[in-house]
Amino acid sequence: MNPVAVFTHPDCLRHDPGPGHPETPARLQAVLDRLAEDPRARLEAVRAGGRFDLLAVHPETHLRHLEEWSARGGGVVSVDTITNGASWPAVLGAVGAVMAAVDHAHAGRGHAFAAVRPPGHHALAQRAMGFCLVNNVMVAARRAQRFGREQVLIVDWDVHHGNGTQGLVEADPTVRYVSLHQHPWYPGTGMAEERGVGNVFNVPRGPGAPAERYVGDLWAAIVAATEGWTPDLVLLSAGYDAMAGDPLGGFTLEAGDFAAITYRVRERLPRTPIVGLLEGGYLPERTAEGVAATIGALL
Repeated sequence: MNPVAVFTHPDCLRHDPGPGHPETPARLQAVLDRLAEDPRARLEAVRAGGRFDLLAVHPETHLRHLEEWSARGGGVVSVDTITNGASWPAVLGAVGAVMAAVDHAHAGRGHAFAAVRPPGHHALAQRAMGFCLVNNVMVAARRAQRFGREQVLIVDWDVHHGNGTQGLVEADPTVRYVSLHQHPWYPGTGMAEERGVGNVFNVPRGPGAPAERYVGDLWAAIVAATEGWTPDLVLLSAGYDAMAGDPLGGFTLEAGDFAAITYRVRERLPRTPIVGLLEGGYLPERTAEGVAATIGALL
């Protein structure tokens, strides 16, 4: 059986918010080191992307601001979101990997994963926040739709609610968004009654519950989102800060729980390609463990 294609770009390792910041290059490096030794994965470095796909999600003013900020050496974009001189190249590198993963899955060559940073699901159309500069999963969704994969399901299991993703899709019935996240927790959004146009399925839960409850509740939301509605592509906003012990979360999931959800999605939607994109996860070795388990379930 062919290994799962994992797309990345070297510039994703160059974005550095600075000492002590949890969104460190070590996160991605640990993932790449782990997958380099895993026969279930095939790492593929890609060329950087460009503005075209980003403009389907973000206005030019936002992109120009990020580019100019990075060209000046970076700085504090918001209280928790910091750039350096390599941040704009990292954005373009991540976009290139995301595009390659979508293209791979669309062409019928198998499920795929984009090992990228900075993460993206907090990024709004005109605002970077929560370590996120651009919304990678929405770039993936819009690219897939240009290929004719009109209906897209986004499953977000990061411990933080993807407020940026929800904000970008809540008026768009072609995209359904399912999010399991800790509440109350950053960024304070994602209540169950936030339904968009009936396309948003939020699962806010408190910390410290048994892992099986989180898995069961997320699965119930995925079933509800796909009842009588079959997506043409599934995108996983794959954040591993929901793992037990992560410093930025209080959930109790283990690597096998992410594999279990991925297996269930495959069984429910056997003809739908799946693309995973790295979001959070702030214990590098634990994040690598979670990604490897997800890759195994995609194989």
